[in-house]
Amino acid sequence: MEKGPKGRVLIVAGSDPSGGAGIQADIKTVTALGGYAAAAISALTIQDTKGVTGVMPIPADFVADQMTAVLADIGADCIKTGMLYDTPTIHAVADIVIDTAHGVGLIVDPVMMATSGDALLQSGAVDLIKARLFPLATLVTPNTIEASLLTGMDIDSTDDMIRAGEVMLAAGAGAVLIKGGHLSGNRLTDILMQAEGEPIIIESDRISTRHTHGTGCTVASAIATLLAQGQSLEVAFRRAHAYVRRAIELAPGLGAGHGPLGHAAAALFYYENN
Repeated sequence: MEKGPKGRVLIVAGSDPSGGAGIQADIKTVTALGGYAAAAISALTIQDTKGVTGVMPIPADFVADQMTAVLADIGADCIKTGMLYDTPTIHAVADIVIDTAHGVGLIVDPVMMATSGDALLQSGAVDLIKARLFPLATLVTPNTIEASLLTGMDIDSTDDMIRAGEVMLAAGAGAVLIKGGHLSGNRLTDILMQAEGEPIIIESDRISTRHTHGTGCTVASAIATLLAQGQSLEVAFRRAHAYVRRAIELAPGLGAGHGPLGHAAAALFYYENN
């Protein structure tokens, strides 16, 4: 795989035609933070800010071929996965990471449902994410709902989040970021856990808004970009958190449901503060 300037991120995820999440949000984020985004599409969806009404998966071998083409020509400093949808695609992605992208950082965002609550992962594929992708992952970035499904634990507090993180680290993940936005309360807690050291916790006030479509995609892609540019995981976490928060505050207010973030608008804030 050819070497080049730092900041190349290969995204493997589904397409969101509304532009708020998935590949579209990933590319916006990587570009806003000064990286180079390449993409292998794993599924096409029919969705808007109100929900998902259709999913058409891309054949797993075609997903693998997309990845291979990018890695052989442009290369990657980090790979970020989002919606993988089914078990053949998870196997295909894991095989490519092992065979073609050895040594490249892997950020696994275990996308299971949209902000609207619609399913984006087939039943039965959760265990395969743990078995095949966790041992390869530099970082896994579940929200509390996804972390609960991945661990079989009820997660209602920060203590529960930490216990779930320990389970996922034991399952082979290099590090785990559990996002607490789905828990109740006016204070939000995100927790980064690594194999060594104390958990890194960021607490913030909840922003009163319905425009949160694609926050999970955005934070995972922001971290992937910053790692690809040579930042440490802790620095990438803190900067990505600040960027996403500003992107929520600067959301353009589009759509009748969960609207998209202000990815481009938040870029100025990022560069002014880093």
